[in-house]
Amino acid sequence: MYKDSKILVRGTGDVGSVIALELFRVGYRVALHDEPAPTTPRRGMAFTDAVFNGAAVLDGLTARRVSSFSELHAMMSARQVVPVTTMPFGAILIAADWLALIDARMRKRAQPERQRGLVPITIGLGPNFVAGETVDLAIETSWGDRLGAIIEAGSTMALVGEPRVLGGIGRARFIYAPVAGRFETKLQIGDAVDAGEVVATLGVALLVAPIGGVIRGLTRSGVKVAIHTKVVEVDPRGNAVAVFGLGERPRRIAGGVLKALAQLRLLKT
Repeated sequence: MYKDSKILVRGTGDVGSVIALELFRVGYRVALHDEPAPTTPRRGMAFTDAVFNGAAVLDGLTARRVSSFSELHAMMSARQVVPVTTMPFGAILIAADWLALIDARMRKRAQPERQRGLVPITIGLGPNFVAGETVDLAIETSWGDRLGAIIEAGSTMALVGEPRVLGGIGRARFIYAPVAGRFETKLQIGDAVDAGEVVATLGVALLVAPIGGVIRGLTRSGVKVAIHTKVVEVDPRGNAVAVFGLGERPRRIAGGVLKALAQLRLLKT
């Protein structure tokens, strides 16, 4: 009944991208949806650049931007690549007979709108989702023993304070937009930087590397960002290879999504 079913994933960041990749590889027909100019920093670990460049490759799988319903259906039917679209969400929602909707936008402080009932299966990732109310099931996304755990009823864990330590550095490895504006940079993911080096600008504001290392996260140059948006991440370990590919956290969250889908499929059969 569910072979080759269609799944829509919201968000082309590292979490949404890895979920789409894993779902594609087990046989689902997957599409990714995002806004026209996503601020995603970890583009080396995501399909985000397909929005800007028309195509992106992650772990050997290609995602390709589509701008029409006919392209969307053709790509899902062919199952050679993952289609990415920025067409209005409401239009995409009614453009196919989706089995499931996965909200992987990872909007940590936003209150998610009710999505339960939009399609047969809805799954929310991260803080503020309520399983059984706003979505059918939710998945924990905070680091720890419960990362990837399925929440069948009630809320996911509240947003906790500090990000995971990487190479001995926590929040200090990130740059957050001090003002709203157009983010501009000449650097690329994987570039080496020194502490204090100017890495980007926001209007007249200069953004400097807080530590030395390699660029792990970098919002696409030219994108408008809101104040406090996370726009740069420096990896203090200095390994350029480590800032590309599938991250551990997205893989574990994707594993939870696969289990949740299997669980709900049995309930809805």
